[in-house]
Amino acid sequence: MSKISTKRKFVADGVFYAELNELLTSELAEDGYAGVEVRTTPHRTEVIIRATRTQNVLGEKGQRIRELTSVVQKRFDFADGAVELYAERVANRGLCAQAQAESLKFKLLGGLAVRRACYGVVRFVMEANAKGVEVIVSGKLRGQRAKAMKFSDGYMIKTGHAGQVYTDTAVRHVMLRQGIIGVKVSIMLPHDPSGKEGPKIPLDDAVTILEPKEEVRPQPVVAAPIVVPEMVPAAGF
Repeated sequence: MSKISTKRKFVADGVFYAELNELLTSELAEDGYAGVEVRTTPHRTEVIIRATRTQNVLGEKGQRIRELTSVVQKRFDFADGAVELYAERVANRGLCAQAQAESLKFKLLGGLAVRRACYGVVRFVMEANAKGVEVIVSGKLRGQRAKAMKFSDGYMIKTGHAGQVYTDTAVRHVMLRQGIIGVKVSIMLPHDPSGKEGPKIPLDDAVTILEPKEEVRPQPVVAAPIVVPEMVPAAGF
């Protein structure tokens, strides 16, 4: 097999991730799907599915995850045993934008009022110790005229490196009878030194003032007395 160029490899990896993410989003929407991570080792490719309800992803006696593994293997021409799917539980559902966007989607499909559904999501996220949250709902919300509604709380950074690292964003489309409604959920994650609930790196403007160290005063040095030797006359004088 000829060696694939680096440029083509990156494009192929990106297409694989995008298609896999789309498949899992549609298949596991009701099970709190919250993203996928692909790890490539020399012997096999590991796909870690993050979800809020991992038991539903695994299925009865692991049947559903085996079916998904078979679908991925056949679609992307993997050899037998070359791809392995795992399910990982999301530690904090309130800090996962994808899980909250799916939750809001099903609330709207169930006929709940837009304001009530959005404020419920905002409150749930803020109670999960998020720094800030913003929910945007756009489309034919009431009547024939399309409009957008924005619900936000807390602190949100959208620009720069902090915006990329600290902000988790998810977009979903809700197919309602009057038309399609777009839902966007952005969550500003808290700083977590362990890296489990949020980014390890602190914000650029977070200044830590350390306690001053105790000043050690130098002890005065006492000069030793200088002993002058007595002059002894030399022999013969």
